[in-house]
Formats: sequence, C-alpha cells, structure tokens
Amino acid sequence: MVERGTRAPCRYFRLGSGSIPALVFAAGAVALWSTNALVGKSLLATHPVSQVQFLQFAGAALVFALIRFLGREAARPVAGRAAFAPLAVGFIGLVGTMVLQYVAFASMPVIEANLVAYTWPLMVAAAVIAFENPRRPGLLGLAAALGFGGVALVISGGRESNWFQGDLVGYFAAFGSALCMAFYSVVVGRLAMSPDRLLLPSSLIGVVLTFLWSAREGVAWPVGVDLALGLYLGAGPMGLGYYFWSRALKLERGGKVAVVAYLTPIASTLLLTLSGERLTATAIAGAVLVIGSCIAVGLEHSEAQDHV
Repeated sequence: MVERGTRAPCRYFRLGSGSIPALVFAAGAVALWSTNALVGKSLLATHPVSQVQFLQFAGAALVFALIRFLGREAARPVAGRAAFAPLAVGFIGLVGTMVLQYVAFASMPVIEANLVAYTWPLMVAAAVIAFENPRRPGLLGLAAALGFGGVALVISGGRESNWFQGDLVGYFAAFGSALCMAFYSVVVGRLAMSPDRLLLPSSLIGVVLTFLWSAREGVAWPVGVDLALGLYLGAGPMGLGYYFWSRALKLERGGKVAVVAYLTPIASTLLLTLSGERLTATAIAGAVLVIGSCIAVGLEHSEAQDHV
C-alpha cells in the first residue's frame, strides 16, 4: 500500500476500470504496427504502392468481416447523418492514414517517412492545447515544439546538398498520414459504434479504390511469399492493429494507452535499422527528439487525467 503523498513507481498504469484490457489491446497494436514499415519496405522494393495497398485493404476487410461475424453485439441500423459521421471517421483514419503513409514510404527513405508519420501524438498534443484546458500547456507546447524540431532534423538528415532527398510529395504524404491518425485517435473513443462496424465499411471502400488504382497500372500481381506478406500487412498491422487500438481507446480514454503507443516508432525504427536502413547522426538526434517528445506528451496527458 502506498502512503499518501508518495508516488507509486507505476502510477501511470494503476489498475482501474478497463485499464488492463486497454493496455493489452494497445500493446498488441504496437507489436503489429512495429512490423509495418519493415514488411512494407520489402514489398515496395518490387511492387507498386497500389498493389501493396490493395492486398492490405483486402486482408483488413477479411479480418473486420470475421470479427463482425463472430461478434455478439446486435447491429443497430444507422441511417442519414448519424451514419455519415462514423463512416467519415473510419475513412479518414484507415484509408487516409494508410494510403498516405505508403505513398510516403515509396517516395522517400522509409526510416524517415516512418518517423515523420509517427508525429501524430504531437499533433494530438497540439489539439489538446488548442481545444482543451491542459494543466501545463507550456510543457505540452515545449514538448510538441521539440518534437517537430526533431522532424526537421530527420528530414534534413545532416546532408550537405539539400533537405529534401526524396520526392517532396512523400514528405507531405507523411505529414498527412500523421494528421489522419491524430484525428482518428482523438475522435474514435467518443463514438458509440464498435470498431469492427466502424472500420469494415472503410476497408471495403479501400479495397474498391485500390483495386481500380492497381488495375489502371496493369502490372503483374504478387504471388507466393509476396502475396502472403501483403495479406499480412492487411490482416496484421492494418486489420488487427486498428481493431486493437480502437478497442484500447474505447476502454481507456484516460491517456494511459497513449504512452504504450509511443513505443511504436522506437520498435519500428530499431527493426528498420537492423534490416540495413541507416540514419545520419543529425537524423538520429532528430529521432531522439521525436520519440522523447512523444513519450513526454503521453506521460503529461496521463498525469493530467489521473489528477482529474
């Protein structure tokens, strides 16, 4: 038992209603998301974005449909404007995030695109400062500013010639992906609709759009290992990853799961480094700022919710 005035070592993960299941779901999402950039990099080396994305959305749609089929929750009919809002949230969060992220992967160094795309926690912090009443807005603002400064260092990479070594579209796509994920993470916990009902229509829309996109390019389809890896990206990081994350946010809106989510850029960057990707010393300093700022923002938000 902890005496009054003494902080428990694990104060950010105190047991509470929904806390343990939420952390388990969040950890599962992080584990799957951490493999996304590495597997995506290997497929994009030999296949266009459109094909990889089609396989992803197909795999995700199968997962969401299976979860929906096995679920016991009775579906309540929703129509009109009430149905449009969840559909828009799912489309922006799933289709927007993933398509823009893979455009970035194909247009710039994957390890840099991955770090920029995972600035969405900093964008959430900016939203908190702008629209809520945080206990320490100055600290949140400083952490977010340092994080975006780190992004600038990652983009520059310490190169002498110029900053933008990849296609400029890639950098905008990476930031756009982060914006979409930040929006989804802020809004999804406030929706009454279950994650599978929210994400299944969006994944089906993604299947149709990416099929038309890939058919227009008219190249050979992946087979064998590449086909399996593409479906894994859909069933794993996209399908179960989004489902686990959405469940975690619904179970625990107190901010504790956010701390777990910030482990994703650490794990994914480590896997990319082990696969041969390299960052310059300047970009490494930027990565440390990005990751450290994300953790600081998550801990501050969690502490604020505990105080409330």
